[in-house]
Amino acid sequence: MESPSIESNTLLALSNNLADAVERAGRAVVAVNARHRIPSTGVHWRNGIIVTAEHTVRRDEEIAVRLPDERTVAATLIGRDSSTDLAVLRIPDVQLPTAEIGDSGTLQVGNLVLAVARPGESGLSASWGVVSAKGIGVTQRDWCGKQTEGLLKLDLSLYPGFSGSPLVDAKGSVVGINTVGPRNMVLAIPVATVNRVIDTLLEKGKIARGYLGLGMQPVLLPDNLKNALNLSSNGGVIVVNIESDGPADRAGVFIGDVLISLDGRAIADTGDVQAMLGSESVGKTLNAQVIRGGALLTVPIAIGER
Repeated sequence: MESPSIESNTLLALSNNLADAVERAGRAVVAVNARHRIPSTGVHWRNGIIVTAEHTVRRDEEIAVRLPDERTVAATLIGRDSSTDLAVLRIPDVQLPTAEIGDSGTLQVGNLVLAVARPGESGLSASWGVVSAKGIGVTQRDWCGKQTEGLLKLDLSLYPGFSGSPLVDAKGSVVGINTVGPRNMVLAIPVATVNRVIDTLLEKGKIARGYLGLGMQPVLLPDNLKNALNLSSNGGVIVVNIESDGPADRAGVFIGDVLISLDGRAIADTGDVQAMLGSESVGKTLNAQVIRGGALLTVPIAIGER
């Protein structure tokens, strides 16, 4: 009888290690019933605190969480943050293990990772793949716009019910929360962002986001205009919509204005604008430099709260 090859032993060890990682992480993985049909997945992040994907929480009340031992408990919505796609729930003390939180900063492109979910009645499900990119910024261009930075891009499948599941490394540690981005891109929200959102929602119940009340599109400036105004960049965003009585409207911004800097920072696209509208910007007045009628103007805008 031939002895197993080194390659076979290596594959078997890898297979067993991944299965152990799923089992280890799965102790803190729950199903969240906050929408019709298929539940989403959540993670028992801290004692009594469940984290899941915000877009799967379709109601604020009558939320149920199914535990690994098949018990179902009522959950209370502490708060939600659509910009990071995170929702935080509270459950009663049920002696459920909390997740073993790892460091997403140690992940490298190409590292093996797992999505561990509890989407239905059959227990745990898993999907595996690799980290395909780090530090991804995603801008969703809607009326107000929103942006999330520092995401992990994943090459793995998120099946129905997997949104809100933990991203798990090969050791079984939770290193993020999985979600689906624009164009069905599979993304993970890193641990540092999850902890920041939890802390803020526990303290304040909401996360303030600044907004201008503008609809904007990127635009390239012609060279003759750039040279005439002595600009260092040929990019900006043109105002295509203005919310009535919004911050920009009250400041006197017009449709057709081209925003080229905000608070002294160059603006090349809508993501640059959204990056400056964090919670710390609410209530502050930022100087917007705009091109109007071929001339440069400075328009002070008091940032509102979305």
